[in-house]
This record gives sequence, C-alpha cells and structure tokens, in this order.
Amino acid sequence: MQQDKVKVKLGGISASMLACLWSRAQLSKEYSSLFYDAKAIELVERIDYDFLASDVPPFVGIMLMFNMSRKVNRPEFRLGTLRAKQFDDKAKAYIAEHPNASIINIAAGLDTTFYRVDNGLIRWYDLDLPAVIDIRKQLLPEPNRVTYIAKSLLDPSWCKDINTEGGVFMIAGGVFGWFNESEVRQFFLMLADNFPNGEIVFDAMSRSGGTFRTWVDTLPPEQRDEMRVVWIEALKDWWETASQDHKSKVNDIITALKTPTKPKGKEWSDIEAWWNQLSDKEGIVRDLMTALRGGADMWALEDVNEFKKWDNRITVIDQFPLYQDIPRDLVSADMRRVMDYSDEHGGSNIVHLRV
Repeated sequence: MQQDKVKVKLGGISASMLACLWSRAQLSKEYSSLFYDAKAIELVERIDYDFLASDVPPFVGIMLMFNMSRKVNRPEFRLGTLRAKQFDDKAKAYIAEHPNASIINIAAGLDTTFYRVDNGLIRWYDLDLPAVIDIRKQLLPEPNRVTYIAKSLLDPSWCKDINTEGGVFMIAGGVFGWFNESEVRQFFLMLADNFPNGEIVFDAMSRSGGTFRTWVDTLPPEQRDEMRVVWIEALKDWWETASQDHKSKVNDIITALKTPTKPKGKEWSDIEAWWNQLSDKEGIVRDLMTALRGGADMWALEDVNEFKKWDNRITVIDQFPLYQDIPRDLVSADMRRVMDYSDEHGGSNIVHLRV
C-alpha cells in the first residue's frame, strides 16, 4: 500500500536540507556503485514540498532552484553530496574501534547516515533546530538507539544530553559555511570543554581554492553556456514567488556589485536586461552568490593549523581533498573534471579533528 506524501514546510537556511537529501537520492540512482543511500530515495518519494512557495533566504532559494533544475540534469552539480561517502568511511573506522560509541550528527537535517553505518550497538544522536526535528519525527520516527535533540548547535546544553561512555564521534556535513568565524570558534571550544578526546569530521570550503569562475573556465564552451542559462532561469524561478523584502535584498546586492552596467529599475525585466548586457556572467554569478551567502563574514578554512591557535586541546588527525580516493573510473568525464579541479585547487576539504 502506497504511503501518503508528507507535506513539509521549511523556511530559512534549514530548507537547504531538502536539496542535500534530493542530491543523495539522485546520485544513488545514477551512480549506485559509487554511493547508495536507499533511505534517501525512500524519503524523496514520500515528501510533498513546494520549493517555489517556500519562504527561504535568497541564497538558499536560488541554489535550490539551480540544483534541482529539471531543465538541465547534470550530476556534476550535485557532487558535493559525495562528502557523505567520506563521512561514512570515517564513521565506520571509528565505530570499528569503538563499537559502543556515541555518534552525533551535527545539524542533521534529513541526513540518513545512521542507516548506512549502524553496527547494531552504537548510540546515535541527531541534533538540529526544533522545526527540523519535528519534520524528522514525521518522516523518520526515532529508531532504537537513536535520540533526536531539538536544539541549536550553539546551545551548549545539548552536550549534557550525550552519553559519552564508549567514545564520542561527530559528523558535521555542509554546516560551518553558514556561520562566521566567531561562531565556529565558539562551537569548537564548546566541544573541547565537553567531549575531551572526542573526534569530529566535517567539510570546509576554502576561499583561496579554485573559484566558481576559474572552474567554469575549464569547461567546454557549450557547458559554460548551459550553466549560465540554468543559473539565470533559477534566479527567475525564485523571483516569481520571492517576498518583496528578499527581492529588495537581491536588488541592493546587484547594485553594489562592481559591474560596468547596473539595472535601470527593480523589476525582473530590468534584472534580465542587465544580465543580457554582461560579458562576464560567470564572475557575476560568483560575486552575487558570495554576497548573498554573507560575503567575507562567513567562515572558510584557509589553514587547518588555525584550530591549534584557537585551543591547544584541538589536534588534527587528518585533512584531505573532498574527492580523494573516490574512484574516477565510476563517474562521467564531466564529473571527473569537477572532482580533479576541486582537489587540485583545494576548493573543499575533509577535516578530522580530536578535541
């Protein structure tokens, strides 16, 4: 008997968790020999979610439209999801040595790592904001040995909810790029205070690594044109239902960009006319996305040794490029190009720390 679809309403940055879930499901269908998440596929089929009607910030909304575009189905746009494979490997290695450990999924969203790594003994904690945990409970009632914690990751009280016997291992996927450096530092000092010898694995972007623009320059001309078309269509789709406040924010940011031309008004036709006059569209996409996400205030990891400067209790166990050791022979040429470029230029890394 087919289950009824579950209506989901999310706002703010939390809505990005739907794009992550959808990406894992799509990669699992297209490249099951590389990564397979049966639970993600199941959830996507059960969720009734109207992305166009969602009240989300401009950056989240536009990127949701871009990543989930049906007009161009390019799996390389979803490669960041492969961080889940790296996290799985790290978690399994820790669990093999600590079979009764507590595993904490930071800002869990609708992540389904538990179902891929469970050994039948671990204690698992999914931590996220109350609205997100409510949705998890609808879609994924707490399995045995799994506890949902409805709190902000910056609320230190959640640390007291964790059973630390047997070891503590934490996963934080796609999390810290939404926070500024002060908040990230606060979080890691909180971990050091509460989970001595605990470990955490996460992904971190680098501003000095390959930029969107320089990566796009490596693509064949037809793919560069395709990406520009998809991006402007995603922006238009978002614009059609965005609140006036969000439209005004995008207008203000566009006006502040260092471009040779500016929109002559604040309607979509003015934005589109401005876009059509631009010769450097890849650079504009990069600059606009950076500004919408929070610009220079958002944290990016330039040197893993900065953790030691924050607190000498924090030690680096491992750091490596996002796609290291992921077999290239299992993916398309387009995906190999993206993976190689990111790893060679340090665009995103997996970091494993002990606190």
